[in-house]
Amino acid sequence: MSPRGVATPDVTELLFAAAERVVVRDGPGALTSRAVTTEAGCAKGLLHTHFAGMDAFVAALCLDRFARTAATARALPALAGTGTVAAHLATVTDALFDSGGPAVSGLALTRPGAAERFREAMAAGAPGFTAIQDAITAYLRAEQSIGRFPAATDPGTAALSLVGTAHHLLMTGWPGAPDPKEELGRLIGLLLGGE
Repeated sequence: MSPRGVATPDVTELLFAAAERVVVRDGPGALTSRAVTTEAGCAKGLLHTHFAGMDAFVAALCLDRFARTAATARALPALAGTGTVAAHLATVTDALFDSGGPAVSGLALTRPGAAERFREAMAAGAPGFTAIQDAITAYLRAEQSIGRFPAATDPGTAALSLVGTAHHLLMTGWPGAPDPKEELGRLIGLLLGGE
């Protein structure tokens, strides 16, 4: 436990990581500010010092995880011509399922106030599935221009297929469900013409 009055480095990430562990281990119903701060090993009031309640915290957690995946996707076009296309696409889809995946993504749905905050942030331009899809489309176009993505396959449609499938698996999964990465790997292979 951090002593009172001692600064906790990177408080937001400390709390987010603790929340992910609580949700994965105990389910969304177990997520309380006390459970998060206990898991994080910090002062009980720390969460409320940084967030205006649990709805704000949950929305911020979900938005942060989408922003991280979008940043990973935005880096893809610079990787065109390196490594394998399949591995680069898997890096992005895997990022959606890391850190609790379905348990965390469904979390906002269990809290109407968090869901409303999340929708407002998305409407205001926060990165979400559309940003990820756009980045994958740009990447596939770059790979297509150098002959590493099938010329007959539309990059935008392929990106939509991949992101839409990931979204479906993310929103219909549950902790302990079969690993969706295998299904996504098969889809990536199909999109790449059997690579």
